[in-house]
Amino acid sequence: MCPRRLGARPLSSPALNLLRGTLVLLLLLPPCCLASSRGLIRPGAVWRDQQGRPIQAHGGGILYDHHTWYWFGEDRTQGLDPALRYVSCYSSRDLVHWKFRGRPLQLADPEHLGPHWVLERPKVFYSPLTHRFVMYVHLDDARYKLARVATAVSDRVTGPYKYVRSFRPLGLESRDIGQFVDDDGSAYLIFESRPSGGFYIAQLSPDRLSVVKAVAFIHTSLEGGALVHDHGLYYVMGSHLTGWRPNPNVYATAAQLSGPWSEFREVAPDVPDTYGSQSSMLLKVHGTDKTAVIFLGDIWKPRSLWDSRYLWMPLQMRDGRMVLPSPAPWSIDVKTGVTHVYPDSSPSQ
Repeated sequence: MCPRRLGARPLSSPALNLLRGTLVLLLLLPPCCLASSRGLIRPGAVWRDQQGRPIQAHGGGILYDHHTWYWFGEDRTQGLDPALRYVSCYSSRDLVHWKFRGRPLQLADPEHLGPHWVLERPKVFYSPLTHRFVMYVHLDDARYKLARVATAVSDRVTGPYKYVRSFRPLGLESRDIGQFVDDDGSAYLIFESRPSGGFYIAQLSPDRLSVVKAVAFIHTSLEGGALVHDHGLYYVMGSHLTGWRPNPNVYATAAQLSGPWSEFREVAPDVPDTYGSQSSMLLKVHGTDKTAVIFLGDIWKPRSLWDSRYLWMPLQMRDGRMVLPSPAPWSIDVKTGVTHVYPDSSPSQ
């Protein structure tokens, strides 16, 4: 029998029972619930907010404001009013633990679009000119014939957002949209324009309410457009037009936004479907030691959209090449920009 340490007091029976109960609870929790408590991101696992509910931010975008990241996305929670379309908002200081900040846009059919109308891929920009936040969404009818963007505005990042209008940017059809803010603060909308046979990178006005000019047209039929500027090169990414079915996402590079752009290469050349995901955004995190570029993708489940997952992974960037490594648990120190990938077991589904 081990001797008791001097000064140590035996645990009372209630304390022992509490300790046992806590240990049992931790053992019963699935890996996806424990991931954020360990400071890990597990691609493909159920990602829960600080209230323990699955994060509903599909097809989303990230805005950084006052040392906080805000994640906006489609809220596909079961049981919501089917006549409305919902955008959710979450905030985080570390990109791992997310706090639900409500639904800043809860919109009824704004333009008599009919049953099963579409609101997708919300992206929020900040205007230094007006000190307001502007949300862009893809707005469409059930047949995807409208092909417009819509805007909504708010004085607060977390909303509520007030619907403004819908329009076709530069008079062109627009379906999937992406967002990009360059290092100089200029803001851009990426939009797929099917009749044109490609997609546009277009600059927004200083108040972020208008699309003022096309900076580049890339004559390749891609959707899920995403863009990042890293070490003097622009990288643009997208997925092929295969509906909900995943495919090899590809990227190209250019020294200037206007091009010329390189040939497209696969970002995950060792697999046929980008690990089952589709690009949504390329997020750059500036740290004291390095700059991390993170692939933000959606793993869509069209028959149960509320259970669609997220594939976030740090990209390997070197000599103009961009590689999405095999999904694995990983961590990031947002102060230093350092990421670490853990070759663990596959994430819990």
